[in-house]
Amino acid sequence: MERINIFNRSIIAGALVFVLFFMSDSVSGLYAQGKRSKNANDASEQLSPADYRSKNFLIHTDLPPAEARDLLERLEKMLVIISTYWGSPNRRVIECYVVKDLANWPPGSLHPAGLRSVASGGGVTMSQTTYRGRQIIAAKSIVYATSSRGTPQHEAVHAYCAQNFGRTGPVWYSEGMAEMGNNWKVVPKKGQPLSVSCERYVIDYIKRSEPKSLNEIVNSRETTGDSWQNYCWRWALCHLLATNPNYAARFRPLGLGLLMNKPASFNQTYGSMAREISFEYLFFLKHFDQGYRCDLCQWDWKTKFRKLNSTRTLISKIEANEGWQASRALVEAGTEYQFSTDGEWKTSSDAESVTAKGSDEGLGTLVGVVLIENEDNEYELSEEFELGESGRFQAPASGKLFLRCRDDWHELADNSGKVTVKITE
Repeated sequence: MERINIFNRSIIAGALVFVLFFMSDSVSGLYAQGKRSKNANDASEQLSPADYRSKNFLIHTDLPPAEARDLLERLEKMLVIISTYWGSPNRRVIECYVVKDLANWPPGSLHPAGLRSVASGGGVTMSQTTYRGRQIIAAKSIVYATSSRGTPQHEAVHAYCAQNFGRTGPVWYSEGMAEMGNNWKVVPKKGQPLSVSCERYVIDYIKRSEPKSLNEIVNSRETTGDSWQNYCWRWALCHLLATNPNYAARFRPLGLGLLMNKPASFNQTYGSMAREISFEYLFFLKHFDQGYRCDLCQWDWKTKFRKLNSTRTLISKIEANEGWQASRALVEAGTEYQFSTDGEWKTSSDAESVTAKGSDEGLGTLVGVVLIENEDNEYELSEEFELGESGRFQAPASGKLFLRCRDDWHELADNSGKVTVKITE
């Protein structure tokens, strides 16, 4: 789905006041209150555009009344979510032209740029912001969007950013966060997790594609509106950074800096964590699905690991509702180790409790993996191997041993219980 967000800048009144246009064309041809057909509730009948208003939105649309009101509710809910995240209430009503069928719109009722974008199946946000120095003194955004695939919500995020911050940030952040806003379902609170909730086609595309690198996303010369495929990668990166506790604390200040035109960049913010982010980003792309929780699947980069011997026993507590967890044990390839476990856990709220042996289907089994630092100084993983309740295992590689309760990665949230694991050589 193509979406456009182009800008240029013109200086007025001796540089004391300037206007930032997110489209070079002026906005014209605004559509006034339309007339409905006699049977306006019949979705199969052609509907002329009409206006619908809420606290923060004015939408002109040919959607049936019930669908138009539902869209307003979804836009208002989304606005609460994004304004809470960025800590800035909306300053001005956001105006939207939402098109279900272009045949319902009279000639000249849509701005030419908006018409082109909607006709191609996407949307465009046209914004004009007036500054005095660095202070915004006036801002106005108008959205043109097809009614499908969450395009109005996506474009409304651009409009909110332009009206409240005067800009939308670099392409990777602007488009990634617009998709985040479209997909968020609950108001984020301090410490509140956000599970993956996006369209199925996004998940299917990412899972069958060669991953796009972090550098390709944040340091390329990609443009807004280039392709829906690029939007998928931008969303994936923003979702990881916004919801993984290893990176979330730095991500919000980075975003605000980008929106407020302060000295800020991805490389400055995360340069020291490049290896870890790259590893977790690729891990996320491989395992995520609807309901995946980055906070539950974050990697532990802080725990210290030690070598084992016959007199040193390392003890760790492994939670059922988390991903790979540190055992604290450094293992060597080919060496045998002895382990035992104590405790029970459940792989869903209505499942029977099981030991680390797991169920007959293999759910709930204690499994391990070794985190390796390769010759290129990058992280990689050994093949997963099964442990169970007690016994001996041979390390498949040299590195840090991580453990977890076997379950689908996107279904960890309803797990409960933990087991204590003791490991010795």
